[in-house]
Amino acid sequence: MPSRTPDLPYPPNTSESAADPPRPPLQQLQRLPSDEELVEELLALAVPFEDVNGLLAARTRLDRDRGLRTFFEEMLRTQAAAVGTLGQPAGLDRDWAAGTAGGEGLAALLFVALAPLARAHHRALGVPAGVTRATLADLGRQLAVSRWRGRSGLGNARWPTLHFRGELFQLGRLQFQRTRHSGPDARTARTPDASAVLAADAEAARAAGVDEWSLQLHVPDHCGPLSPAACDRALDRAREFFPRHFPGEPYRGCHIFSWLLDPQLADHLPAESNIIRFQRRFAPLERPDRPSVPEDTNPLKFVFGDVGRPLESLPRDTAVQRALVDHLLAGGHWYVRGGWLPLGPAGSSAAPAAGPSRDR
Repeated sequence: MPSRTPDLPYPPNTSESAADPPRPPLQQLQRLPSDEELVEELLALAVPFEDVNGLLAARTRLDRDRGLRTFFEEMLRTQAAAVGTLGQPAGLDRDWAAGTAGGEGLAALLFVALAPLARAHHRALGVPAGVTRATLADLGRQLAVSRWRGRSGLGNARWPTLHFRGELFQLGRLQFQRTRHSGPDARTARTPDASAVLAADAEAARAAGVDEWSLQLHVPDHCGPLSPAACDRALDRAREFFPRHFPGEPYRGCHIFSWLLDPQLADHLPAESNIIRFQRRFAPLERPDRPSVPEDTNPLKFVFGDVGRPLESLPRDTAVQRALVDHLLAGGHWYVRGGWLPLGPAGSSAAPAAGPSRDR
Protein backbone atom coordinates (compact mmCIF):
# COMPACT_ATOMS: atom_id res chain seq x y z
CA MET A 1 0.00 0.00 0.00
CA PRO A 2 1.38 3.47 -0.82
CA SER A 3 2.60 5.56 2.10
CA ARG A 4 0.66 8.60 0.91
CA THR A 5 -2.66 9.25 -0.73
CA PRO A 6 -2.58 10.73 -4.25
CA ASP A 7 -2.66 14.44 -5.02
CA LEU A 8 -6.26 15.66 -4.96
CA PRO A 9 -7.43 18.44 -7.32
CA TYR A 10 -9.64 21.22 -6.00
CA PRO A 11 -13.12 21.54 -7.48
CA PRO A 12 -14.25 24.95 -8.79
CA ASN A 13 -14.84 27.46 -5.98
CA THR A 14 -18.57 28.02 -5.83
CA SER A 15 -18.39 31.19 -3.76
CA GLU A 16 -17.88 33.32 -6.89
CA SER A 17 -16.70 36.18 -4.74
CA ALA A 18 -15.09 39.15 -6.42
CA ALA A 19 -11.70 37.95 -5.25
CA ASP A 20 -11.65 34.25 -4.49
CA PRO A 21 -9.57 33.35 -1.40
CA PRO A 22 -6.14 32.04 -2.33
CA ARG A 23 -5.53 28.34 -1.93
CA PRO A 24 -2.21 26.72 -1.11
CA PRO A 25 -0.74 24.24 -3.57
CA LEU A 26 -2.36 20.92 -2.77
CA GLN A 27 0.39 18.77 -1.32
CA GLN A 28 0.08 15.04 -0.99
CA LEU A 29 -1.95 14.15 2.07
CA GLN A 30 0.13 12.52 4.75
CA ARG A 31 -0.97 9.20 6.14
CA LEU A 32 -2.02 9.38 9.75
CA PRO A 33 1.12 9.71 11.88
CA SER A 34 2.64 7.13 14.18
CA ASP A 35 1.18 6.66 17.64
CA GLU A 36 3.39 9.19 19.40
CA GLU A 37 2.93 11.83 16.72
CA LEU A 38 -0.77 11.08 16.54
CA VAL A 39 -1.12 11.76 20.26
CA GLU A 40 0.52 15.15 19.75
CA GLU A 41 -1.85 15.96 16.90
CA LEU A 42 -4.88 14.88 18.91
CA LEU A 43 -3.86 17.11 21.80
CA ALA A 44 -3.27 20.00 19.38
CA LEU A 45 -6.90 19.59 18.29
CA ALA A 46 -8.07 19.61 21.92
CA VAL A 47 -9.16 15.96 21.81
CA PRO A 48 -9.98 14.90 25.40
CA PHE A 49 -7.53 12.52 27.06
CA GLU A 50 -10.36 10.03 27.52
CA ASP A 51 -10.68 9.68 23.74
CA VAL A 52 -6.97 9.30 22.89
CA ASN A 53 -6.59 5.54 23.41
CA GLY A 54 -9.75 4.79 21.47
CA LEU A 55 -8.52 6.83 18.51
CA LEU A 56 -5.13 5.11 18.62
CA ALA A 57 -6.97 1.81 18.45
CA ALA A 58 -9.02 3.08 15.50
CA ARG A 59 -5.82 3.99 13.69
CA THR A 60 -4.49 0.47 14.27
CA ARG A 61 -7.67 -0.97 12.76
CA LEU A 62 -7.12 1.20 9.68
CA ASP A 63 -3.60 -0.15 9.26
CA ARG A 64 -4.76 -3.76 9.53
CA ASP A 65 -8.00 -3.66 7.52
CA ARG A 66 -7.53 -2.85 3.85
CA GLY A 67 -11.25 -2.49 3.20
CA LEU A 68 -11.69 -0.12 6.11
CA ARG A 69 -8.68 1.86 4.95
CA THR A 70 -10.10 2.20 1.43
CA PHE A 71 -13.44 3.35 2.88
CA PHE A 72 -11.61 5.95 4.98
CA GLU A 73 -9.38 7.22 2.17
CA GLU A 74 -12.28 7.65 -0.23
CA MET A 75 -13.96 10.02 2.21
CA LEU A 76 -10.64 11.73 2.90
CA ARG A 77 -10.32 12.47 -0.82
CA THR A 78 -13.84 13.90 -0.90
CA GLN A 79 -13.28 16.15 2.10
CA ALA A 80 -9.79 17.26 1.04
CA ALA A 81 -11.13 18.31 -2.36
CA ALA A 82 -13.68 20.56 -0.62
CA VAL A 83 -11.16 22.54 1.45
CA GLY A 84 -11.47 26.16 0.38
CA THR A 85 -14.98 25.88 -1.06
CA LEU A 86 -18.07 27.66 0.21
CA GLY A 87 -21.58 26.30 0.53
CA GLN A 88 -20.93 22.82 -0.82
CA PRO A 89 -22.80 19.82 0.63
CA ALA A 90 -21.14 18.25 3.64
CA GLY A 91 -20.47 15.07 1.69
CA LEU A 92 -21.01 12.72 4.63
CA ASP A 93 -23.77 11.72 7.00
CA ARG A 94 -24.05 12.86 10.60
CA ASP A 95 -23.14 9.37 11.77
CA TRP A 96 -20.62 8.58 9.02
CA ALA A 97 -18.68 5.35 9.75
CA ALA A 98 -20.57 4.73 12.99
CA GLY A 99 -22.45 1.78 11.52
CA THR A 100 -19.42 0.35 9.71
CA ALA A 101 -17.66 -2.66 11.22
CA GLY A 102 -14.58 -1.29 12.98
CA GLY A 103 -15.68 2.27 12.19
CA GLU A 104 -15.74 3.68 15.72
CA GLY A 105 -13.48 6.73 15.88
CA LEU A 106 -13.01 7.04 12.11
CA ALA A 107 -14.95 10.29 11.86
CA ALA A 108 -12.62 12.01 14.32
CA LEU A 109 -9.56 10.54 12.57
CA LEU A 110 -10.88 11.87 9.26
CA PHE A 111 -10.55 15.43 10.55
CA VAL A 112 -7.19 14.71 12.13
CA ALA A 113 -5.99 13.67 8.67
CA LEU A 114 -7.47 16.86 7.18
CA ALA A 115 -5.88 19.16 9.75
CA PRO A 116 -2.56 19.77 7.89
CA LEU A 117 -4.46 20.77 4.75
CA ALA A 118 -6.83 23.00 6.73
CA ARG A 119 -3.89 24.73 8.41
CA ALA A 120 -2.18 25.23 5.04
CA HIS A 121 -5.36 26.81 3.67
CA HIS A 122 -5.53 29.15 6.68
CA ARG A 123 -1.90 30.14 6.21
CA ALA A 124 -2.54 30.95 2.54
CA LEU A 125 -5.35 33.25 3.66
CA GLY A 126 -3.10 34.89 6.25
CA VAL A 127 -5.26 33.68 9.14
CA PRO A 128 -3.43 34.07 12.48
CA ALA A 129 -2.26 30.80 14.00
CA GLY A 130 -4.27 31.48 17.16
CA VAL A 131 -7.50 31.69 15.19
CA THR A 132 -6.64 28.44 13.41
CA ARG A 133 -5.97 26.68 16.71
CA ALA A 134 -9.21 27.91 18.28
CA THR A 135 -11.26 27.02 15.20
CA LEU A 136 -9.93 23.49 14.69
CA ALA A 137 -10.05 22.79 18.44
CA ASP A 138 -13.80 22.51 18.08
CA LEU A 139 -13.12 18.91 17.05
CA GLY A 140 -12.05 18.12 20.60
CA ARG A 141 -14.94 20.13 22.02
CA GLN A 142 -17.44 18.12 19.97
CA LEU A 143 -15.96 14.85 21.23
CA ALA A 144 -16.27 16.13 24.79
CA VAL A 145 -19.86 17.29 24.21
CA SER A 146 -20.75 13.94 22.68
CA ARG A 147 -19.35 12.12 25.72
CA TRP A 148 -21.27 14.51 28.00
CA ARG A 149 -24.44 13.56 26.10
CA GLY A 150 -23.81 9.89 26.74
CA ARG A 151 -22.34 8.65 23.48
CA SER A 152 -18.88 8.07 22.04
CA GLY A 153 -17.36 9.63 18.95
CA LEU A 154 -18.64 12.65 17.07
CA GLY A 155 -22.32 13.28 17.52
CA ASN A 156 -22.51 15.04 14.14
CA ALA A 157 -19.70 14.37 11.68
CA ARG A 158 -21.07 17.05 9.32
CA TRP A 159 -20.44 19.92 11.70
CA PRO A 160 -16.59 19.96 11.62
CA THR A 161 -16.59 20.10 7.81
CA LEU A 162 -17.35 23.80 8.18
CA HIS A 163 -14.20 24.38 10.24
CA PHE A 164 -11.82 22.27 8.20
CA ARG A 165 -12.96 23.75 4.86
CA GLY A 166 -12.48 27.33 5.98
CA GLU A 167 -16.18 28.24 6.10
CA LEU A 168 -16.34 28.81 9.86
CA PHE A 169 -13.92 30.59 12.20
CA GLN A 170 -13.93 30.96 15.96
CA LEU A 171 -13.14 34.49 17.08
CA GLY A 172 -13.27 34.51 20.85
CA ARG A 173 -16.66 33.64 22.32
CA LEU A 174 -18.50 33.27 19.00
CA GLN A 175 -18.15 31.29 15.81
CA PHE A 176 -18.77 32.98 12.46
CA GLN A 177 -19.85 30.97 9.40
CA ARG A 178 -19.45 32.52 5.95
CA THR A 179 -22.73 32.26 4.05
CA ARG A 180 -24.21 33.60 0.82
CA HIS A 181 -28.01 33.86 0.61
CA SER A 182 -28.58 35.01 -2.96
CA GLY A 183 -26.75 35.20 -6.24
CA PRO A 184 -25.72 32.49 -8.67
CA ASP A 185 -24.59 29.97 -6.06
CA ALA A 186 -27.24 30.55 -3.40
CA ARG A 187 -28.72 27.14 -4.10
CA THR A 188 -25.61 25.56 -2.61
CA ALA A 189 -26.03 27.20 0.78
CA ARG A 190 -26.00 24.52 3.45
CA THR A 191 -26.29 24.00 7.14
CA PRO A 192 -24.40 21.51 9.30
CA ASP A 193 -27.53 19.70 10.41
CA ALA A 194 -30.51 18.09 8.70
CA SER A 195 -33.30 19.23 11.03
CA ALA A 196 -36.26 21.09 9.52
CA VAL A 197 -35.48 24.29 11.42
CA LEU A 198 -31.80 24.46 10.48
CA ALA A 199 -32.44 23.39 6.91
CA ALA A 200 -34.61 26.52 6.50
CA ASP A 201 -31.95 28.94 7.83
CA ALA A 202 -30.74 30.21 4.47
CA GLU A 203 -34.30 30.45 3.15
CA ALA A 204 -35.40 32.40 6.21
CA ALA A 205 -32.49 34.78 5.88
CA ARG A 206 -33.32 35.45 2.23
CA ALA A 207 -37.03 35.90 2.98
CA ALA A 208 -36.21 38.43 5.70
CA GLY A 209 -34.07 40.53 3.38
CA VAL A 210 -30.68 39.71 4.88
CA ASP A 211 -27.73 40.81 2.75
CA GLU A 212 -26.46 38.46 0.08
CA TRP A 213 -23.33 37.90 2.17
CA SER A 214 -23.99 37.31 5.86
CA LEU A 215 -22.12 35.73 8.75
CA GLN A 216 -24.12 33.09 10.58
CA LEU A 217 -23.36 33.15 14.28
CA HIS A 218 -22.94 30.03 16.40
CA VAL A 219 -22.46 29.93 20.17
CA PRO A 220 -20.03 27.12 21.03
CA ASP A 221 -20.41 24.97 24.14
CA HIS A 222 -18.06 25.15 27.09
CA CYS A 223 -16.48 28.51 26.27
CA GLY A 224 -17.43 30.44 29.37
CA PRO A 225 -20.19 32.99 30.00
CA LEU A 226 -21.95 34.59 27.05
CA SER A 227 -21.15 37.98 28.54
CA PRO A 228 -21.75 41.27 26.72
CA ALA A 229 -18.05 42.08 26.88
CA ALA A 230 -17.05 38.72 25.37
CA CYS A 231 -19.59 39.13 22.57
CA ASP A 232 -18.42 42.70 21.91
CA ARG A 233 -14.85 41.50 21.54
CA ALA A 234 -15.86 38.68 19.20
CA LEU A 235 -17.88 41.00 16.97
CA ASP A 236 -15.06 43.57 16.91
CA ARG A 237 -12.66 40.85 15.81
CA ALA A 238 -15.07 39.80 13.05
CA ARG A 239 -15.24 43.38 11.73
CA GLU A 240 -11.49 43.29 11.16
CA PHE A 241 -11.04 39.61 10.29
CA PHE A 242 -13.37 39.10 7.33
CA PRO A 243 -12.53 42.22 5.28
CA ARG A 244 -8.86 41.36 5.73
CA HIS A 245 -8.97 37.68 4.83
CA PHE A 246 -12.03 37.59 2.54
CA PRO A 247 -12.02 41.00 0.81
CA GLY A 248 -14.29 39.78 -1.99
CA GLU A 249 -17.09 38.87 0.44
CA PRO A 250 -18.77 42.06 1.74
CA TYR A 251 -20.21 41.02 5.09
CA ARG A 252 -22.27 43.84 6.58
CA GLY A 253 -24.23 41.84 9.12
CA CYS A 254 -24.70 38.63 11.08
CA HIS A 255 -27.67 36.35 11.52
CA ILE A 256 -28.43 33.56 13.95
CA PHE A 257 -31.05 30.86 14.49
CA SER A 258 -31.07 29.59 18.06
CA TRP A 259 -33.21 28.70 21.05
CA LEU A 260 -31.30 31.50 22.81
CA LEU A 261 -33.47 33.99 20.90
CA ASP A 262 -36.82 32.53 22.03
CA PRO A 263 -38.55 35.62 23.48
CA GLN A 264 -40.25 33.47 26.13
CA LEU A 265 -36.93 33.33 27.95
CA ALA A 266 -37.52 36.96 28.96
CA ASP A 267 -40.47 35.76 31.05
CA HIS A 268 -38.17 33.57 33.15
CA LEU A 269 -34.76 35.27 33.25
CA PRO A 270 -33.63 38.62 34.68
CA ALA A 271 -33.55 41.50 32.20
CA GLU A 272 -29.82 41.93 32.72
CA SER A 273 -28.93 38.25 32.36
CA ASN A 274 -26.41 37.39 29.66
CA ILE A 275 -28.98 35.57 27.51
CA ILE A 276 -31.52 38.40 27.53
CA ARG A 277 -28.84 40.98 26.79
CA PHE A 278 -27.66 38.75 23.94
CA GLN A 279 -31.23 38.64 22.59
CA ARG A 280 -31.50 42.42 22.61
CA ARG A 281 -28.67 42.73 20.08
CA PHE A 282 -30.81 41.26 17.31
CA ALA A 283 -33.77 42.29 15.19
CA PRO A 284 -36.15 39.34 14.75
CA LEU A 285 -35.91 37.18 11.63
CA GLU A 286 -39.03 35.22 10.94
CA ARG A 287 -40.41 33.24 8.03
CA PRO A 288 -44.08 34.20 7.78
CA ASP A 289 -44.80 31.30 5.41
CA ARG A 290 -43.62 28.66 7.90
CA PRO A 291 -45.43 28.09 11.20
CA SER A 292 -43.36 27.80 14.34
CA VAL A 293 -42.29 24.27 15.14
CA PRO A 294 -41.58 23.39 18.80
CA GLU A 295 -37.94 22.47 19.40
CA ASP A 296 -38.13 21.41 23.05
CA THR A 297 -35.14 19.07 22.86
CA ASN A 298 -32.92 21.75 21.33
CA PRO A 299 -32.28 23.79 24.49
CA LEU A 300 -32.36 20.66 26.66
CA LYS A 301 -29.47 19.04 24.82
CA PHE A 302 -27.33 22.17 25.09
CA VAL A 303 -28.06 22.80 28.76
CA PHE A 304 -28.47 19.29 30.16
CA GLY A 305 -26.83 16.99 27.62
CA ASP A 306 -29.10 13.99 28.15
CA VAL A 307 -32.53 14.73 26.67
CA GLY A 308 -33.98 11.35 27.60
CA ARG A 309 -34.26 11.95 31.34
CA PRO A 310 -37.59 12.86 32.93
CA LEU A 311 -37.94 16.61 33.35
CA GLU A 312 -38.44 16.21 37.10
CA SER A 313 -35.00 14.60 37.44
CA LEU A 314 -33.04 17.34 35.66
CA PRO A 315 -30.81 19.63 37.77
CA ARG A 316 -32.13 23.04 38.79
CA ASP A 317 -28.89 24.69 39.84
CA THR A 318 -29.02 27.71 37.49
CA ALA A 319 -31.68 30.17 36.41
CA VAL A 320 -31.54 28.81 32.86
CA GLN A 321 -32.03 25.22 34.00
CA ARG A 322 -35.01 26.21 36.12
CA ALA A 323 -36.50 28.30 33.31
CA LEU A 324 -36.29 25.54 30.72
CA VAL A 325 -37.75 22.84 32.95
CA ASP A 326 -40.47 24.91 34.61
CA HIS A 327 -41.75 26.18 31.25
CA LEU A 328 -42.02 22.64 29.87
CA LEU A 329 -43.63 21.28 33.05
CA ALA A 330 -46.23 24.04 32.77
CA GLY A 331 -47.15 22.77 29.30
CA GLY A 332 -45.14 25.29 27.29
CA HIS A 333 -42.75 24.73 24.40
CA TRP A 334 -39.43 26.18 23.28
CA TYR A 335 -38.70 27.43 19.77
CA VAL A 336 -35.71 28.22 17.61
CA ARG A 337 -35.88 31.89 16.61
CA GLY A 338 -33.88 33.96 14.17
CA GLY A 339 -32.16 37.31 14.56
CA TRP A 340 -30.15 39.76 12.48
CA LEU A 341 -27.39 42.11 13.63
CA PRO A 342 -25.54 44.71 11.53
CA LEU A 343 -21.79 44.58 12.00
CA GLY A 344 -21.35 48.33 11.77
CA PRO A 345 -18.10 50.09 12.64
CA ALA A 346 -15.74 48.93 15.37
CA GLY A 347 -17.06 49.59 18.84
CA SER A 348 -20.73 49.37 17.85
CA SER A 349 -21.40 45.86 19.21
CA ALA A 350 -23.78 46.95 21.93
CA ALA A 351 -26.02 49.00 19.64
CA PRO A 352 -29.53 47.57 19.23
CA ALA A 353 -30.24 46.15 15.80
CA ALA A 354 -32.71 47.53 13.32
CA GLY A 355 -34.35 45.07 10.93
CA PRO A 356 -32.59 44.25 7.67
CA SER A 357 -33.63 46.23 4.65
CA ARG A 358 -35.57 44.34 2.00
CA ASP A 359 -34.29 46.82 -0.60
CA ARG A 360 -30.67 45.69 -0.35
